[in-house]
Amino acid sequence: MEDQDWSDIRAEVALGSVFEIKGGDLTALLNDDQAGRSPTHLGELIRVDASIPGRVVYGIVTGLSRRNLESGSGLQSLAQIQLVGETVPDGDGGTVLERGVSRHPVLGAPVRAANREDLETVFVRPGEKTISVGSLHQDPSIPARVLIDGLLGKHFAIMGTTGAGKSCATALLLRSLLKTLPKGHVILIDPHAEYAKAFGGLAEVVNVDNLQLPYWLLNFEELCGVAVSKESTAAEQEMAILKRAVVEAKRRFLGAGADATHITVDTPAPYRLSEAVSLINESMGLLDKAETAKPFMRLIARLESLESDKRYGFMFSGLVIQDSLSALLSRLFRMPVEGKPMTVFDISGVPSEIVDVVVSVLSRMVFDFALWTQEERRMPILLVCEEAHRYVPLGDDNVFGPTKRAIGRIAKEGRKYGVSLGLISQRPSELDVSILSQCNTLFAMRMGNERDLAFVHNAMPEGSEDLFASLPSLKTGEAVAIGEGLPVPLRMRFDQLPPEHRPASDTAAFSALWGAEKEPESVVEETVQRWRHMERRRDVVPKPVSDPLAGVPDFIRE
Repeated sequence: MEDQDWSDIRAEVALGSVFEIKGGDLTALLNDDQAGRSPTHLGELIRVDASIPGRVVYGIVTGLSRRNLESGSGLQSLAQIQLVGETVPDGDGGTVLERGVSRHPVLGAPVRAANREDLETVFVRPGEKTISVGSLHQDPSIPARVLIDGLLGKHFAIMGTTGAGKSCATALLLRSLLKTLPKGHVILIDPHAEYAKAFGGLAEVVNVDNLQLPYWLLNFEELCGVAVSKESTAAEQEMAILKRAVVEAKRRFLGAGADATHITVDTPAPYRLSEAVSLINESMGLLDKAETAKPFMRLIARLESLESDKRYGFMFSGLVIQDSLSALLSRLFRMPVEGKPMTVFDISGVPSEIVDVVVSVLSRMVFDFALWTQEERRMPILLVCEEAHRYVPLGDDNVFGPTKRAIGRIAKEGRKYGVSLGLISQRPSELDVSILSQCNTLFAMRMGNERDLAFVHNAMPEGSEDLFASLPSLKTGEAVAIGEGLPVPLRMRFDQLPPEHRPASDTAAFSALWGAEKEPESVVEETVQRWRHMERRRDVVPKPVSDPLAGVPDFIRE
């Protein structure tokens, strides 16, 4: 007999009856088989006829127990059932699932297993745009579908421990979105250079080797983060000096006679860094006492070092200054799409001292662009932050404030302007609570850390405790999903991505790599050259430096 046939036959047999009703939960007294075994299992979807004729109430088995209800009656099996919704007329002669229950079933009503039609009624919402990202835990033949507008309209988060499958789940979710919506606009902040492989020709890959992110895009707070001393007393003096110089440099760049009334220190307008340094030098020359020149000298030294350091070349090269903001935004935001609806922003090569500044600039530009676009011409943008706990951590210690504020503003106000946020993290307990709480769709994958579990539990709506009790035992690629992006809370398994579409996030195979050395001398030499030339791309191998004394006679060498 086919599995589907057995499912339909089983659904006609009562598993038990309603024994107790409390709020949104039922307790069912089960009909054990001859061996005393329970006829249901955790996570199974069940159906109960509602008090209103023609309606059906659905619930999920969240707990099983055996108790001695009456003295001498022996142990009897009980099932705790969390109600998820009921069917209501859809106006076209059919029914549709609606969350919540208007009238509970009566005591003694038969409890039955759901058949395939019931599963589709509960987990597939007709009439709404959806994408398939996996399969149901209850029935792998039924796809797990995500509501696109619910997912993107109110932000989402994917959380789970290392090795649980977060990166593959992220790639799968985004690929499914872009397959259905090929004219989308997605920006993924990739801190480990692992996602370029996953999207291939769908994505524009941006890194420090092929991007110029000009320093004049930094607002004043971001510029101070890279140019001003950390000591509070020195910082105040340097900030005042820098502010005057930057504003005047921006006005001079416009040229004599140009309208500069709109220019402020935060206006994203070009200016020459050398001009700002000259202005600081001029101000320093007007001082009466040499000891008061120290903040000027520190500031000049820092700005000149930024301009000369090759690591910062993608931001501070400054050989030719031009207004490239429109071209830069068009490329980053994929407008027009031109067959690549996604930008993978690889920040793995960005110096650690300014990586937070770069993320801040990017996040702020996404929001400001949406804010200043006319409403009727606004184009929604999705910003996905991998390793989100690095940028929006819990607390304000050791965090770059502008980055957290930029992402936090998207989380709290982005939906008004068509900006959606996706947070990916292996340490949810280290995420800012107020920002994570704005993510109304959560995919929780396997996690065992008590702090993470407690944090996720507190972030979930009431009534989902039993679903999240399964988090430590989830297999790789499995998730508990809940929120606006799902018809109802569910346990699911993400689809497998083909190898060519998986992120490059595999753990090093120590057993294989330590089995035999692979030309260790050439590896060291090549790594040294990459290090010195600051080239991390896999397709670039800097030419080895030739012997500086080649051709020199031996007696001179000595």
